[in-house]
Amino acid sequence: MTLDKHAVAHALEEMAGLLDLKGENAFKVRAFQNAARTVADYTGDLEGDVASGAFADVKGIGPATLEMVRECITSGRSSALDALRAEVPAGLVQMLRISGMGSAKVRAVQDQLGITTLDGLEAAARDGRLAALKGFGAKTAAKILKGIEFLRRTAGLRLVHHGDRRAHGLAAALAALPGVERVEVAGDLRRRLELVRDFDLVAVLTPVPEGRGPDAASAPSALGEALVRGRAASAVVSANAAGFRVRLDDAATATVACAPASRFGHALVRATGSATHLEQLARRAAERGLTLDAAGLRRGGAEVPCPDEASLYAALGMAWIPPELREGTDEVARAAAGPLPRLVERGDLRGLLHCHTTYSDGTNSVAELAEACRALGYAWIGITDHSVAAAYAGGLSPERVAKQHAEIDAWNRASPELRILKGIEADILADGQLDYGPEVLGRFDFVIGSVHSRFDLDEETMTARVLRALDDPHLTILGHPTGRLLLTRDPYPVDMQRVIARAAERGVAIEINADPQRLDLDWRLCRQARDAGIAISIGPDAHSLAGLANVDIGIGIARKGWLTAEDILNTKDAEGFAAYAKRRR
Repeated sequence: MTLDKHAVAHALEEMAGLLDLKGENAFKVRAFQNAARTVADYTGDLEGDVASGAFADVKGIGPATLEMVRECITSGRSSALDALRAEVPAGLVQMLRISGMGSAKVRAVQDQLGITTLDGLEAAARDGRLAALKGFGAKTAAKILKGIEFLRRTAGLRLVHHGDRRAHGLAAALAALPGVERVEVAGDLRRRLELVRDFDLVAVLTPVPEGRGPDAASAPSALGEALVRGRAASAVVSANAAGFRVRLDDAATATVACAPASRFGHALVRATGSATHLEQLARRAAERGLTLDAAGLRRGGAEVPCPDEASLYAALGMAWIPPELREGTDEVARAAAGPLPRLVERGDLRGLLHCHTTYSDGTNSVAELAEACRALGYAWIGITDHSVAAAYAGGLSPERVAKQHAEIDAWNRASPELRILKGIEADILADGQLDYGPEVLGRFDFVIGSVHSRFDLDEETMTARVLRALDDPHLTILGHPTGRLLLTRDPYPVDMQRVIARAAERGVAIEINADPQRLDLDWRLCRQARDAGIAISIGPDAHSLAGLANVDIGIGIARKGWLTAEDILNTKDAEGFAAYAKRRR
């Protein structure tokens, strides 16, 4: 199975990390790091351009990195990476994922303490050996202990967009096999959870003609074995008449439920979950004299056909429930009482905001982002580069703000079909003030305020910091409000109940940051914020043209939080959004 560009970029990043661990030449390490960024941001047809040779001319790609990309595209793996993985102890690779443990520190731990495992690192952090090393100290050792705990807690989990690509690649391989009529991805991915571990799919198999025995080619066990032969899976774990389970080459598993067309809806509901939702449906069925379990939906001994999900919910006297809502809260009771609200959809969005350009740490110009948004059908875009305090990200000085605004004004005069709004992602400083003074902040059409530093504050101090920012009349949207980086960093300590209450009082919107590593505001708080009267923005936090697609992941989180088009700022036209931003000033 070939790898998509994101998987190729990840392989190049891993290669760079392993080379660095081995102490290879810094230029060689940097070549693979640059190639990873180039591939991740590539907007062309990677597979086609590699095949034609056009990708060889792309800046940031050299002969060695090109060969690795070509092998990943054609065979689904890299022999050079496989060889390097065999040379470097797995524990050292795990250490690189710990916050504060760069390649130099990992090498120091190995060279000076002889440690190559997480267990060994933990023991050294607890008994004082780690703190005694030059460049570490007690605080670093304590931080590493927290990092080890976090790493173990999140082991086996993956970001939703990585899971999507993996599961849909497997689904495509399964759908291509003889005897398979239809395949759907289910489970946590279909419910749009922000993190996933394993995968669930449902397959409809071609019916066997009456009088014939089971078709060996389309029997569940045979399908699993065919996936292994095609390198879409590494091993068949189990199989029976109802389906099979395979192990993938990254130790994840995929469970495939096989059902006839008459029970496809039932199989899809069960494979989608959640467990609590299914328990509530079973109780609802029992109240209506039905039985709902793994075998199907039955009235007495007679099966109730469920060719699609709507027919199952209808048999239970309920409206169909979107998969995102099936978490066992009040969705079953709401669906039994009547139709559910129409959740926000991609087509409802009229504009995008929270996009970075080459003025700060983005890879595309203002015009390139605007052209891309116009091609995607949007009517406006809000540019939000970093403010001056974010020096690490090329934050804009007041002079560069003026230069960017002149460029935006020129675009708006020449291209009335898409309007660019002048925004900024202003740092919320440690004392709660927004970066820049009122004179500069007043030049923007809107302001996103975000915390990007001093995550080590205690909860009371951090909460006071955010509350003070919400009091600033220039603030339009609170960006990624808990600062979490999924699988990398826990949320900073902040009382979100107080933040939501103050945002509602001040009329400040809260962002769903759609970067798949953030997905912050958490979906569990979306409904609470909406019920408090807070508007929600969906921001892709795009640093490249490819990043614009993050908005689709953000829509999944909004839907999971029961949000409708009326709840989302992006559904306003440019004038409506600009008016919303101005009303506090």
